[in-house]
Amino acid sequence: MNEPQQRPGRLGVGIISAGKVGSVLGAALRAAGHAVVGVYAHSEASRDRADALLPDVPVLDVPTIVERSELVLLAVPDDQLPGLVEGLGKLGVWQPGQLVVHTAGRFGTDVLEPVRAAGGIGLAIHPSMTFTGLSLDLQRLTDCSFGVTAAAPVLPIAQALVVEMGAEPVVIAEADRPLYHAALAHGSNHVMTLLGQSMQLLHKIGVEHPDRVLGPLVRATVDNALASGENALTGPVARGDVSTVAAHVAALTELAGPDAAASSAGHDLLEGYRALGKLTAQRAVASGRIDDTTYRAVLAALEGKDLQ
Repeated sequence: MNEPQQRPGRLGVGIISAGKVGSVLGAALRAAGHAVVGVYAHSEASRDRADALLPDVPVLDVPTIVERSELVLLAVPDDQLPGLVEGLGKLGVWQPGQLVVHTAGRFGTDVLEPVRAAGGIGLAIHPSMTFTGLSLDLQRLTDCSFGVTAAAPVLPIAQALVVEMGAEPVVIAEADRPLYHAALAHGSNHVMTLLGQSMQLLHKIGVEHPDRVLGPLVRATVDNALASGENALTGPVARGDVSTVAAHVAALTELAGPDAAASSAGHDLLEGYRALGKLTAQRAVASGRIDDTTYRAVLAALEGKDLQ
């Protein structure tokens, strides 16, 4: 990795910590010409990421990083952020004029109140992307949006940092951060659970490469959904194919078995199908794809009741 030339007006950046997000964003800021002055890397995996993405950057303790940095990037898990910020405030290490940027989706800048109280500037920039912690993430940033929250006078600073990393800033109000983060988690993390269940079913019936079977379908589904929204909704529930839904539920019920515990894989698949089927049916009837009679029949089929 070539060392970028530092330009006038560039910042000394400290990274806490070298997890998958921190190491990649640190490398992106470095590529934009900023100087990474230190990184906190506690685990062996973090140290390996720091070596790969931030070569020659010293691994330092957290207070030393804050002391040396004009911009501190806090890339820690959401639940750890308040305690870290408050603890460093009690140590008196936050500095007047210092930029402190966190990447937690759930929080805006209220969580950085100890920074503000010390005269620093708090910014929230959350990448709406899943990270591998590898260099390929740097290319993905160019197709990525960041949820940005900051006080109006300093909002352009947060937006500029995102643009420098090659991404697009999207302004999110402080009060809307939990809903913003819920939307992303629901649309990404929960999809992983759903796909895991689907691949499990295909494995169960002997499909050797379920990813190859699901891949084209899932990619087309995502593309259609992003392009057309609810107009792309399809499948047996949305079409009102009640007998097909009943057949699905019967097969999944058989897989779960009569004495299956609530924690069993089969029961998990059955309940997941039912729950999402009900939500899909609600959207289908609300949009006029199916009528009320068909909607009630779909709900009955999802519960395994006889179709009348």
